[in-house]
Amino acid sequence: MTTLPIRLTPGASADRIDGWDVDADGRPVLRVRVRARPVEGEANAALLKLMAKTLGVPKSAVTLERGGQSRSKRIAVEGLSEDEARERLARATDGG
Repeated sequence: MTTLPIRLTPGASADRIDGWDVDADGRPVLRVRVRARPVEGEANAALLKLMAKTLGVPKSAVTLERGGQSRSKRIAVEGLSEDEARERLARATDGG
């Protein structure tokens, strides 16, 4: 299992992963945009669905660990190592 720090932007024009960035404290975060609005968990659900599809894992393998009401989130991904997850994300964002 691996965990990924996420900076989510809801209400975007398209669902997409913008790639890695750093937060205000200098920690790496994955910038993600979803079309869904932050209403009744819709943006969180869209995030989990997008991440599962991008990483090539079942939706049930991706869970929200922290940040349900925040733009800063942490998700857990079952069945992938951190290296595998980063490699798949790099391919998806044309970073690798």
